[in-house]
Amino acid sequence: MPIVIRVLVSFASLLLAAHALRMGNLGLFGAILWCTALLYTRYAWARLVLMCIMVAGAINWLLVGHDLILFRHMANAPWVRLCFIMTTVLALTVSALAVLATPTAKTLFPRQNEAARAQAGAFVLTIALLEAVRSMAPFPLLLVDRFFPGWGQLEIIFLATYAAWVAGRLLNRTTARQTRRYTWALFSTAFFAQLFLGLAGISRMLMTGTLHLPVPALILAGPIYRGQGYFMLILFSASVLILGPAWCSRLCYIGAWDDISCRRMMPGKMGLGGRPVAWRTVTLVFTVGMAAFFGWKQASPTVAVSVAAGFGLIGLAFMAASSRNGHMLHCTLWCPMGLIANIWGKLSPWRIIISQDCTACGACSRVCRYDALTALDLERKKPGLACTLCGDCIGVCNKNHIGYGIYNRSSRKAEHVFLALAAGLHAVFLGVARI
Repeated sequence: MPIVIRVLVSFASLLLAAHALRMGNLGLFGAILWCTALLYTRYAWARLVLMCIMVAGAINWLLVGHDLILFRHMANAPWVRLCFIMTTVLALTVSALAVLATPTAKTLFPRQNEAARAQAGAFVLTIALLEAVRSMAPFPLLLVDRFFPGWGQLEIIFLATYAAWVAGRLLNRTTARQTRRYTWALFSTAFFAQLFLGLAGISRMLMTGTLHLPVPALILAGPIYRGQGYFMLILFSASVLILGPAWCSRLCYIGAWDDISCRRMMPGKMGLGGRPVAWRTVTLVFTVGMAAFFGWKQASPTVAVSVAAGFGLIGLAFMAASSRNGHMLHCTLWCPMGLIANIWGKLSPWRIIISQDCTACGACSRVCRYDALTALDLERKKPGLACTLCGDCIGVCNKNHIGYGIYNRSSRKAEHVFLALAAGLHAVFLGVARI
């Protein structure tokens, strides 16, 4: 029976790959072959992904069969034989879907069964978002499409597989903290590597050729100053609505540097006044005020860029201070986008929930780099406003008194959904976020 399942599903997948090759879509051809290879892994999420592919394949054959038969019929050409062939192919694909749903098929994919739905969700989400971006963008956004036109779907499938792997690591509480740090650093490295390679002369590494400083505050200040160019602000707002303030701890290209800097020491007292909201309120007012003033006065881009560069350099000084403090001082005291994410993120349903049974042992406080779990916060059983849903605190609580939830209800299912979204968006940003 296992051999029958693998042969049937492989044959159904190869038919889809052959159809993509016949249509001249080499990227989709390679992507389907990659997915076929998942059949020979033992990860539970791979079975769910293959089931999704069989569903998509069945819909494809229905549409293709309908169009071909209708064309033959209107041309007064023979169509009965074609109808039989397309019905057979459709039946084969549906049969492959059916056998993948059997208990026997489940035994072929025993690994990480608990995380399977979240991993498959991250996989499908990555494909859906990147395909949407790829089809709607007026120019190629994916690097593979830029260097090898038509092969972008192969990059998409690799990123989707990576997203599934990341989701599995994040759902394992013993590896979640390390995985978040490393994948976040990987994203930031890829972001800036593309910038430097673009500036070095490989223009296809850049998004449009119109450069701006990689300072997060400019996500807000840029549109205010120019009166246009709202793409990054819309992307930021949408990301925060989906993930809440986790944008700061997973998707910000600068925050990863602050994270690396502060890891040299364990968090101590916040220092520098220790008032994250007050500090960032000042920087937010400064950012909005200066951008509006420069726009009103029609200040030259040179002046605006100089002030923005100075703002960014001060931020680097805060990062240097992070290395001696253990807290992410740039993110918690300087970056105005962090404050916006904390406040705007309240519209998102995701929360860190502290159980009423919490004994306030302080284990979570000792790993919180955002100073969001002070003694007062633990007493109130609610993280402070600076919380970015990084989840570092969850893995160190031996009694499971802290975890992800929706609004005020802690739930393991909510954790699975949140981390699937986080892994998917991380993979999407890794694929398209460039200057």
